[in-house]
Amino acid sequence: MNLKLRVWRQKDRNAPGKLVEYEAGDIDPEMSFLEMLDVVNERLIGAGDEPIAFDHDCREGICGTCSATINGIPHGPERATTVCQLHMRHFKDGDILTIEPFRAKPFPVIRDLMVDRSAFDRIIESGGFVSVRTGSAPEANTLPIPKDAAETAMDAAACIGCGACVAACKNASAMLFVAAKSSQLNTLPQGKPEKDRRVLNMVAAMDEAGFGNCTNQYECSAVCPKTISEDFIAQLNREYLVASVKQSFAGK
Repeated sequence: MNLKLRVWRQKDRNAPGKLVEYEAGDIDPEMSFLEMLDVVNERLIGAGDEPIAFDHDCREGICGTCSATINGIPHGPERATTVCQLHMRHFKDGDILTIEPFRAKPFPVIRDLMVDRSAFDRIIESGGFVSVRTGSAPEANTLPIPKDAAETAMDAAACIGCGACVAACKNASAMLFVAAKSSQLNTLPQGKPEKDRRVLNMVAAMDEAGFGNCTNQYECSAVCPKTISEDFIAQLNREYLVASVKQSFAGK
């Protein structure tokens, strides 16, 4: 198959960027999207041009680094699919594909399709962990956990922190990411002692990083490659309200 690519090229975060057109000819429909970019880059290098910079690591839909927007949709048109697991058979011969980095102020462009998502790291550092009872892990059966709580925590833990939710939101909100990472711990007995502090700190870190507010239009869950439910945002809002009230009374 033959495709026309319109790729965002930007030397660094301070340089102006622009869309540059490339021909991607003789592409195997069974290639992944990143394999297609590999082929394009090999041809660019062979011609003495700069290859397209893009993030990748596991290429198995696990790490979340393959962030890119394809024709205006973070991770592309296939639901519950990362860019690295998106195959070219989902496109048609002759298609024009516009490939851009995730667009959000807290995710500054590093180069081409690569963005700096360290703001997510700072949110995790603020409270996305359990610090009580550190040391060797207890035997699993000594701490009974209700099945529904375990399943809810596992659903939240599926978040890979790719940032698609931010890129899809008109406000660049990180509420789905924060909700998943906090709910993953707050739902389990191990995370409950620090629940209030965790929620307050993670939301404060999110606001400090410059992410916008949630307006409940659910673009975030629609593009999430792990289909994280917006229900976790409701859970986060409830827990944040309770923690804020407790904090205000404690300060009096």
